Amino acid sequence: MAYGPEKRALLETQCLEFYDALVTAGVLEDDDPRIAADAPLRPAFDLLVELGLVQRALDGEGWVPEDPATVQGQVVTPLSQEAHRLLEESTQWSRAFAGFGQAWRRGPSSAGRGPVTYLRGSAIGPYLTGVVNDVETEILTAQPQIGRDARALATAALRDTAALERGVAMRTLYQHSARRSAITHKYVEAVTARGAEVRTLDEFFNRMIILDRRIAIIPGSEDNSIAVAVREPAVVAYLVDVFERAWERGRPFANKETATLRGIAAEQRAMTIRMLIEGHADPVSAKRLGVSPRTYAGYVADLKAEYEAETRFQLGYQMGRLGLTGHENDDADPGEGVGEV
Repeated sequence: MAYGPEKRALLETQCLEFYDALVTAGVLEDDDPRIAADAPLRPAFDLLVELGLVQRALDGEGWVPEDPATVQGQVVTPLSQEAHRLLEESTQWSRAFAGFGQAWRRGPSSAGRGPVTYLRGSAIGPYLTGVVNDVETEILTAQPQIGRDARALATAALRDTAALERGVAMRTLYQHSARRSAITHKYVEAVTARGAEVRTLDEFFNRMIILDRRIAIIPGSEDNSIAVAVREPAVVAYLVDVFERAWERGRPFANKETATLRGIAAEQRAMTIRMLIEGHADPVSAKRLGVSPRTYAGYVADLKAEYEAETRFQLGYQMGRLGLTGHENDDADPGEGVGEV
């Protein structure tokens, strides 16, 4: 029996409510209108019976709830086994394709394609997985916080941990706002446990992945529907230099010391001031800080309270009168709080 997302959604909603009511009542009579053939709850009842969560009473009269612990394994265990089998099979396929990638790079055909490859839509993920599987020494990544969902991070975790376990070095830069994301924390825990280093910045350039200092993958469109794979050595070297300069200014993700957290708060405050002074719209400012527009509005409200301003105009006047630019901390030691993860 197949149990997919649709049945799980039904189980989490109508089935749970029905089961909860049945546990309270103790027994469900055969003539209960809720389980009539055309009743709205009939599909939920049928699924409960199918899963064994509701069974015939011992005396054959009506239906009674069953302990979930006794039936859960019948569904979860086969799914876990199938997931393990598919993961193992995908790993074997990746290894099989690795030889083809190496052969392609050795031949003249790859050079004939030029230094830039454009990837669109669904082609981006498989290409990225393939080139990461071919990495031999190093992965450098820069990831803005916006647009990183749980599914994307889970896929990245599998791909990146496999590379780390092969002995590949990995360094990743996020924005400071990533520290508030539970799913990002899980990803960071997974990769740092295998030797990766992760740091954060107040603001960072767009998404970028550099592999073995040989290929750089950057966005080709604002909505990330197009990616560009660059193999021109001079361009890749330039992007590596940009990454290294930003890395030196980053703060270790795992560092939760009070001084580091104060420094991060100060950098986000300074960034908010710069966004206000430069006159950016709230959505643009929020994106550059890697936060939601609501969170950014909270930053602005904090500044209003700090400078006793009721409006943004008054806030701008106060900051101008005090000569604030948002760069007041730029002369501080960029390495403060920076160390090994």
